[in-house]
Amino acid sequence: MNGLDLRRLPAIFLLIAVVTGCANFQGAPDAPREVSPADMLRLLVFDCGRIRLESVHLFGLASTDTDVRELAVPCYLIDHPRGRLLWEGGLPSELAGIDGWVEDRGGLSQRLDRSLVDQLAALGWQPEDVDWIAFSHYHSDHIGAAAAFAGATQLIQRAEAEAAFGAEAAQYFFDPDLYAALVDAPKKVLDGRYDVFGDGRVVLLPAPGHTPGHQVLYLNLTETGPLLLAGDLWHFEASRRLRAVPLFNYDREATLASMDRFEVLLEQWGATLWIEHSLELFESLDLAPAFYH
Repeated sequence: MNGLDLRRLPAIFLLIAVVTGCANFQGAPDAPREVSPADMLRLLVFDCGRIRLESVHLFGLASTDTDVRELAVPCYLIDHPRGRLLWEGGLPSELAGIDGWVEDRGGLSQRLDRSLVDQLAALGWQPEDVDWIAFSHYHSDHIGAAAAFAGATQLIQRAEAEAAFGAEAAQYFFDPDLYAALVDAPKKVLDGRYDVFGDGRVVLLPAPGHTPGHQVLYLNLTETGPLLLAGDLWHFEASRRLRAVPLFNYDREATLASMDRFEVLLEQWGATLWIEHSLELFESLDLAPAFYH
């Protein structure tokens, strides 16, 4: 596999250990205040790779449940009047230097055509222009560009921090080399819901199960409306339809509880769900420099 470390494979294919239990969940975000055009919140979407599969068995799905065998790997930049938040870091940036698909055992291939840093530079932004970083979890297909943003403050649930930055990180199939630059970087450890900018429009919410401290991101955009970026709570549309739990998830019961909780909240909020790895969804989105607001 061109010398890549196996730990840098997306951990969607790697079995992980035992759960610490559900993190604090404190209900739906507050309704956002009225905003002026000067307070516009923008969401930009970036292409941070692809994953190609031979089988969906490890996702708790039968081959007949879905014909999807390719997953999107997006990154998102939330541009708020009070600062910028990067949500998700995509595949490891080193893949951008390799043409085409990078194949490995287990029926998995990856590709990254252009690094996130280069995509931001095309818009006139440097990593130091990002104030906050938050990842749904610290698997390699969500943390691949993390090292470039060591100057930003990372927002991480306590259970994820203990797993990712603890002495036994490798047992979770995290690759500490990918985020070594974040070990001593600014960090805010969360114990549940966190309103990033204090106005109810950008809110991190715990959704444990896939990893110990998995989290999702709620946005309330003026034109687009409420939106949930769901990390790896679901990987496929079929995962949601069938309540299918991947065999490699950290805790099955916590996963199901998180799924059920957010099904209720999505209905309460009237929010749109973005299953981040859904290639069908991703290909329907307008990528940066276009934006959602």
